[in-house]
Amino acid sequence: MVDPDLCIAPPLGRRERNKVRVKNRLYDAALKLFVEKGYDQTSVDEITEEADVARRTFFNYFQRKEDLIDTWGARRRSYLEERLQEPVAQGTVQLSLEHCMSALAELNESEGGVTRVMLSAWVKAGRPMDEEPYAAKIFSDILEEAKQRGEIAPVVNTQRAGHLLRDGYLGTLYRWSREDQKSFDLHSELQLLCDMVLHGITAPRS
Repeated sequence: MVDPDLCIAPPLGRRERNKVRVKNRLYDAALKLFVEKGYDQTSVDEITEEADVARRTFFNYFQRKEDLIDTWGARRRSYLEERLQEPVAQGTVQLSLEHCMSALAELNESEGGVTRVMLSAWVKAGRPMDEEPYAAKIFSDILEEAKQRGEIAPVVNTQRAGHLLRDGYLGTLYRWSREDQKSFDLHSELQLLCDMVLHGITAPRS
């Protein structure tokens, strides 16, 4: 058995740290310009000028401008995975889903204008069709664990239910990105989505 302490990655050297700093500078410069001018209206030359690096430096880190969309998505996934490591009181399916939806709401609300412009770029680039639906898997895993505990009926296909929650999440996010974000409570809307999926919308029969 491998000692976990031996698996800790060594600290980055000076050269590697500098590479990380330059990549972050390019990424931050790009997002700043995307919010100010729009994704399509921003060129690689403008990004490198804002980051104060040579144009060729951009292509040391990104093959094309669209790769910034992938970096944005990867950072969001890392944030969500870290948040979901936090313990959830009692561990019921409702609390677990609400915790996940809260993390998603906080992630999008904290980025504000960045989410609005990058979500649009993500859709136009065809990423919803090309990428693995990681949010659906997260939801499915939560539901499958609850199914094993007996909280969800055995007949429920947790994979399909996970996709249903992911579709509802994205639909809610699209509406939020197009409406006045000050009056649209993303957190409440996502919690309502959880309630509707878990408890349904029809009145119980007498």
